[in-house]
Amino acid sequence: MSESHERFMSHAIELAKRGMGFVSPNPMVGAVVVRDGKILGEGWHERYGGLHAERNAIADCLKNGHECEGADLYVTLEPCCHYGKTPPCTEAVIENGFRRVFIGSGDPNPLVAGKGITLLREHGIEVTEGVLSDECRRLNEIFFYYITEKTPFVTMKYAMTLDGKIACHTGLSKWVTGETARERVQYERLRHSAIMVGVGTVLADDPKLTCRLPGGRDPVRIICDSRLRTPADSYIVRTAGRIRTIIACAEGYDTKKADILQKSGCIILPAGSGRTDLRLLMKVLAEEQKIDSVLLEGGAELNWSALESGIVCAVQAYIAPKLFGGNTAKSPVGGIGAESPDKSYLVDDYRTEQLGDDILIEGRVSYVHRDN
Repeated sequence: MSESHERFMSHAIELAKRGMGFVSPNPMVGAVVVRDGKILGEGWHERYGGLHAERNAIADCLKNGHECEGADLYVTLEPCCHYGKTPPCTEAVIENGFRRVFIGSGDPNPLVAGKGITLLREHGIEVTEGVLSDECRRLNEIFFYYITEKTPFVTMKYAMTLDGKIACHTGLSKWVTGETARERVQYERLRHSAIMVGVGTVLADDPKLTCRLPGGRDPVRIICDSRLRTPADSYIVRTAGRIRTIIACAEGYDTKKADILQKSGCIILPAGSGRTDLRLLMKVLAEEQKIDSVLLEGGAELNWSALESGIVCAVQAYIAPKLFGGNTAKSPVGGIGAESPDKSYLVDDYRTEQLGDDILIEGRVSYVHRDN
């Protein structure tokens, strides 16, 4: 693959990222129109329900006074070939006479899944697949997981010290990491559709659970609260009319307390009996609430429950060069824990990133060896 193909696809990837937080549950997609090594137009999927990247790139090309006839199109995801909220992108590509189309990754959506590529080739368009395929797949790992597994992609996130503590023995935890790492977390709140914590976090910290990026979009807030202990005067409840807020409880919940919370704008979502069933909750969130991803920012007990239930797809560990010490100081994951090293949860396909003085280790959780 030539450097120019990778350069144009890399630019399309950066364009795609501009739709982060606004296109869910659709994928992030970027597109670039090129002729003779020059970009004639570019576009990305800007908002859910809006025009797709290909049509925006074509419109930009025409607005700039150029024709698409005989040009090349670089797009991060296979063009759609079905009618949804917008017409098929393959239709626009064919009508505008593109000579070649370079695609980053295929679309696992059964409505597309290779059909878009086949249609383009049937109309005499040369199609090259797999340009920066790893980068394009990683760009939309949430979408790929959601569309194939029919459940949200869950990322367990926490910040800890070098000795594995998330707070001092006094309970104080602000701040474990520096500003750069904390800003990165805000991008993750933008990237994920929802953020989830346990009621213990609400009772202890009265958090906002919002996205503090300029021009950002607040995630849906999910509180795991089996017995509806969330205070009616908490920040989350007081702002539920403005920010979509779901309280996941267990059957047999206090209906009077539920009425109070619902009048404030909270959505009461029963999932399980006795305690919240996290696997059932994820299924309900996907099917009824159309939530494709969840950033888990809960405490140690919720983290262990999520791992035990098998809902965690990825882990983000922000590690600060500090030592808190303390026998009673909390660690990121509680519960009973693994019974032996060979029964631990493995994290693979991981990568590291320097964020100021801190380090982020991010990887996918593997459950395979625990099932053997």
